[in-house]
Amino acid sequence: MAQSFQCVGLIGKYADPSVGDTLQKLSAFLASRNVEVLLDESTARVLPDHGLAVASREQIGERCDLAIAVGGDGTLLAAGRSLARYDVPLLGINLGRLGFLTDISPQEFEQKLDEILAGNYMVEERFLLHCSIIRDGEHISESEALNDVVVHKWEVARMIEIETWVNGQFVQILRSDGLIVSTPTGSTAYALSGGGPIMHANLDAIVLVPICPHTMSNRPIVVRGDSLIEVLVREDTHSHAQITCDGQINLGLVSGDQIRIRKADHRVRLIHPAGHDHFNLLRAKLHWG
Repeated sequence: MAQSFQCVGLIGKYADPSVGDTLQKLSAFLASRNVEVLLDESTARVLPDHGLAVASREQIGERCDLAIAVGGDGTLLAAGRSLARYDVPLLGINLGRLGFLTDISPQEFEQKLDEILAGNYMVEERFLLHCSIIRDGEHISESEALNDVVVHKWEVARMIEIETWVNGQFVQILRSDGLIVSTPTGSTAYALSGGGPIMHANLDAIVLVPICPHTMSNRPIVVRGDSLIEVLVREDTHSHAQITCDGQINLGLVSGDQIRIRKADHRVRLIHPAGHDHFNLLRAKLHWG
């Protein structure tokens, strides 16, 4: 039996008041269907006179049985990282340009939401990556990513040098602009721009994609989804490398730092309209014809 959605959290694109019109129409529509609505507090700060109950991201996770991200894929990525531990399913309304994850347009949301509220929808699970930085034997920082974890140079016109290991086995010393460690979800993002393969969203796999490698024989490598990936920064100076998660979270690195990347303990559940077709999405977004 399909899940019944009685309380819905609305999350708008960060610091962007232009989502206000869509959010107001969306909240009015949900209220007309007797659905309780909570507005994310960071969204509420840029929308004066919204007239909605405001909740923290944690409260949305604890109280809501559906969250709707209004914006682009970046909005849904941020929502997914923060809500995955609460097992709250996510739906995306696309105000952005590409929209691999947010697949409902503002013009069709009423029809699609009516179908979803009636139980006519698809659920898709996506795994996240968890990364941690170990310095001098101590964990100093950690984060999660739905798309990718990227080890890269930091605004310096030179390469960085890193060692990569998979499940304790040495892979290579890589001299490049960086390394993308991507989930199947992220395979159509930065990893694709770097020459990586498109992986089906349901694959249990991780791809390692070098960024502008010095040696052209350094090619993308696909490994099992339960692999432990370790990256050692060999750069001599302390300010040339950093980690970026989903293009949104930055963690600084110094030489000698070890990065451990593996599948996170929880997953993101995405809600799609009935009839969602991954290959049709690829054809549309990548203009395959």
